[in-house]
Amino acid sequence: MTTEDMNLGAFSVSLAVADLTQSMDFYRMLGFTAIGGDHETWVILANQDTVLGLFQGMFEGNILTFNPGWSGNGQPIEGEFTDVRHLKEAVEAAGIAVVADTTTESSSGPASFSVVDPDGNAILIDQHV
Repeated sequence: MTTEDMNLGAFSVSLAVADLTQSMDFYRMLGFTAIGGDHETWVILANQDTVLGLFQGMFEGNILTFNPGWSGNGQPIEGEFTDVRHLKEAVEAAGIAVVADTTTESSSGPASFSVVDPDGNAILIDQHV
């Protein structure tokens, strides 16, 4: 696989928030509705094809997130998708350093890895299926 063949899956922005309830209320006023989460420490919100994850106390900073095998509404896609393990191999082959990796813990199913772009932005490739 080359980087031109990479299909990273659904895109969302994961925001580190100070007050989950206050942030949920704000994004609801912008037309977002909850599509997942425990509503105590994290929630996934959607507005049409735009998806935001709000996370309180789970990580520092905001993260660009890609979910192989998921649709934009947080549901598994029908058909085949590029497994996160193959994506990690392509990223490493392109010379990008992986900074966190759970892909070696199993040969299929949920796994993730992270990279950091040249400006210090965290990018998470997180497969849930």
